Amino acid sequence: MDLYSELTAKYQTVPAIATEIINLEAILNLPKPTEAFMSDIHGEYNAFQHVLRNGSGNVKSKIRSCFRDEMTEATLQRFAFLVYYPSERMAAIHREMAGDDLQQWYLTTFRRLIRLLAFTATKYTRSKVRKAMAPEFVYITEELLYNDADTPDKLAYYWQIIRNLIVLEQADQWIAATCQTIQRLTVDHFHVVGDIYDRGPAPDQVVESLIRRDRRHSVDIQWGNHDILWIGGAAGSALCIANLVRISARYNNLSILEDVYGINLRHLARLAEQYYQDNPAFSPKMDRSDRPITEAERLQITQIH
Repeated sequence: MDLYSELTAKYQTVPAIATEIINLEAILNLPKPTEAFMSDIHGEYNAFQHVLRNGSGNVKSKIRSCFRDEMTEATLQRFAFLVYYPSERMAAIHREMAGDDLQQWYLTTFRRLIRLLAFTATKYTRSKVRKAMAPEFVYITEELLYNDADTPDKLAYYWQIIRNLIVLEQADQWIAATCQTIQRLTVDHFHVVGDIYDRGPAPDQVVESLIRRDRRHSVDIQWGNHDILWIGGAAGSALCIANLVRISARYNNLSILEDVYGINLRHLARLAEQYYQDNPAFSPKMDRSDRPITEAERLQITQIH
């Protein structure tokens, strides 16, 4: 089907065409959304996730702008941590609070999140904001987001929505979903500029995270030399395979080949044991956060390297 046929099938009337033209022309007049660039991730999934969650620092900047002079620095930090890591923060809240204190925390947090969501959504159309929301909470979130809480006729209506979220034990889920929506809207597009693979322990998780995010068409990737090495290995290049195994051994990261990709390294280990001796120059580089390895493990990795 050619482009003309597709367009005529989608827009069959003059009002439909006019509406789309109006929509597209209006979108061109919206402020440019925020974009962020990341490079040299090198399998550091936790650090990568933190950058995604805080929007390269933009989330905290939004909070400062939205609640200017209304929060102490400590309160701002706690609220920012909630937006970054809602599940972890709420688990701590449940350990610290109960009863009326917890109810008050919910009410305060709901108001703050709705206000922050409205602040981060100003660059976007309602349609785009809706697509960024968790589907199960779209109705509730839109009602709270586009409300006029000062209108007496609807004040009870809005508060009943909030109370029912708490009573029906959906408050935590709504908070987590809204925090994720804020994260997505704070940075509209991420550019990953090279080197997802090598050195770090979890490049596969980084890729999976990018795939999930790209379902909203908000990521592009420029492959780096380390990534091309792994792509070449996957394509069957013996040179690429040898080099990526060498680098994995160098950084004590052979587990990604065995545990993640299911590649049996036993035969390679036997070959290395037969022909190579211990050589400190080929010992694996260990980070302080790495799991300690036994002398036998160190020797085996050294021989493979």
